[in-house]
Amino acid sequence: MRPGAIVTDIEGTTSSIAFVHDVLFPYSRARLERFLTDHPDAAAAIFDAVRAEAGTDLDRQACIALLRQWHDADRKIGPLKQLQGMIWADGYAQGHFTGHVYPDAAEGLRRWHDAGIALHVYSSGSVAAQKLLFGHSDHGDLTPLFAGYFDTAVGGKREARSYRAIAEALDRPPAEILFLSDTPEELAAATEAGLAVTLLARDGAPADSRFPIADSFDAIGWQEDRR
Repeated sequence: MRPGAIVTDIEGTTSSIAFVHDVLFPYSRARLERFLTDHPDAAAAIFDAVRAEAGTDLDRQACIALLRQWHDADRKIGPLKQLQGMIWADGYAQGHFTGHVYPDAAEGLRRWHDAGIALHVYSSGSVAAQKLLFGHSDHGDLTPLFAGYFDTAVGGKREARSYRAIAEALDRPPAEILFLSDTPEELAAATEAGLAVTLLARDGAPADSRFPIADSFDAIGWQEDRR
């Protein structure tokens, strides 16, 4: 059955995990302190948020040290995600990199959009970072294809309640929503919430999986009309 809506993960699903870890993370890590120095107004707001997260009155250097610590641990913390997003926005704008999207994913997203399927993103990266990646992708601006975006503000990706909240936000029965991810724990949570799921196994199918498997967007379950 063709889904009424598709919700897709990013890392390992539409985009290479290596792009995030080998391009985006090193870029923001190397520019973290310089960005804060060059943008004092933004820095003041970020430092206030860091102090609120830490629960103590840290000085500037202590805030920077904590941001670096969170960055190295890939913590999903608000002020860090906000800072990374601003640094990456500069990188995209200056043409230092484009957002990696697999060719089959770009083609599939366009095909599904043209077929009237509502497309959404759910990623641990912030909504702002999601829009940057798809807005400056290897295949041009893909943001017009998406009806909406979700990040961990809706809940953790391995929690069934997050997917129930997404279904409620989309105003659709969970069974009409297809969730795509490369992470079995996420798929298990989505399945518990009643969503249809597919495991993207781009590096080869696992020996044992209880989920439908596809090695590309072209191989996903149902077959819509090709144009």
